[in-house]
Amino acid sequence: MAYSETKVVLGGLAHIPIIIGFFYLIRRQYSFGAMLRTGKNALSEKIKTAPAKAAAPAKAAAPAKAAAPAKAAAKKPHADVPVNTYKPKAPFTGTVTENYSALKEGAIGKVQHITFDLSGGDPEFKYVEGQSCGILAAGEDAKGKPHRPRLYSIASTRYGDNFAGNTLSLCVRQLQYEKDGETINGVCSTYLCNLSPGDKVQISGPVGKEMLLPEEEDSNIIMLATGTGIAPMRAYLRRMFEPTEIEKHKWNFKGKAWLFMGAPKTANLLYDADFEHYKSKFPENLRYTKAISREQKNTKGGRMYIQDRVLEYAEEIFNMIENPKTHIYLCGLKGMEPGIDEAMSTAAAAKGLDWSELRPKLRKAGRWHAETY
Repeated sequence: MAYSETKVVLGGLAHIPIIIGFFYLIRRQYSFGAMLRTGKNALSEKIKTAPAKAAAPAKAAAPAKAAAPAKAAAKKPHADVPVNTYKPKAPFTGTVTENYSALKEGAIGKVQHITFDLSGGDPEFKYVEGQSCGILAAGEDAKGKPHRPRLYSIASTRYGDNFAGNTLSLCVRQLQYEKDGETINGVCSTYLCNLSPGDKVQISGPVGKEMLLPEEEDSNIIMLATGTGIAPMRAYLRRMFEPTEIEKHKWNFKGKAWLFMGAPKTANLLYDADFEHYKSKFPENLRYTKAISREQKNTKGGRMYIQDRVLEYAEEIFNMIENPKTHIYLCGLKGMEPGIDEAMSTAAAAKGLDWSELRPKLRKAGRWHAETY
């Protein structure tokens, strides 16, 4: 069969891809064989030897991440504070060493200062200022079950009233109220108030980090307390100003402390003599302001309550609050909170501030501490 010149040319061109493919196949086979013999791949060798990528292995071997642990995370405040060393189902057995009235003659009600020996615990029962403990009253409730623990603020420092580090003290008011013409006594408070030296008591805890003091020695502390709400404040003030305490814990308070104490009568001012003594020894560091409702009058001629004192010293209080090192502590009956909030709202408004916005910010910053019951 005869072919034209054009067909011949076209036919030749048509075979070029086949020829190229044939040579490509031979080259591929050769490269594959070489890879089998050497265990190397030309493409990978190119990546390894490329100057631009020469530093890549250093990234994989860089010790930066291995050294990261050396950059220790910031320690949380009060991370070492003991919590729930002894739980209600497995409490510690303490021994009463003393139980005496904390009131003066003519006072209203019954308030006792009670101290327990914590020796012999395994583990040891340790706590810090501002914590609470649980007390399990002896006996059973109306349903024949053991009484549930009641929490009480601890009134002593970690070294105890004897400075030996093996006691814990409480300030307990006997709860009494009228119901259907009958006087009802609180179960646990009556149990505690009637204890005698040598009696054994089931104690759980310690619990709580809400009321702990800041660790900085130059902090400012504003304390608002009524009744037995003075318990944690007593611990704070002993830690700050008791000479033996200062010697033991080496925590030398350099800030300003201001205690506002509310009571119905002068005879009901708990630990008053101690606080007056501290004020006389450290006049530059401690202020002590009392609100005695049945003996003093506020500016409107009514009874003097702690919230009235807050209003009276509002400007000074808020000048202190403006300092980020100032902490406020509130402890006592829950009924005191509305009055304090109202007073703080009025005082804040006078300075162009909104207390409803400021208080949550203070709490978030760990500067507003409240424990009411």
